[in-house]
Amino acid sequence: MSIGIPEIILILVIVLLIFGGKRIPELARSLGRAKHEYQKAKDAIEKEAKDLEKAVDTAAAAEAKADSANNDSSEAKTAPADSSDK
Repeated sequence: MSIGIPEIILILVIVLLIFGGKRIPELARSLGRAKHEYQKAKDAIEKEAKDLEKAVDTAAAAEAKADSANNDSSEAKTAPADSSDK
């Protein structure tokens, strides 16, 4: 079910009849601008998502480091007490 050359020509003729020869360049420009704005918004969203992911990874790494430091200090505090119980 692909569109062949005759179907494309028919669509172009219908567009020409509906909009006229003067409006087609304006429509093409408008479509180009819309495509550009869409691409710009899409890129901005992708950049924001990457920045957010990086921030989450950084926060998770900092939290893991803090947790390991807390665990190390609590083990150090309990280690002498355990050895004295023997």
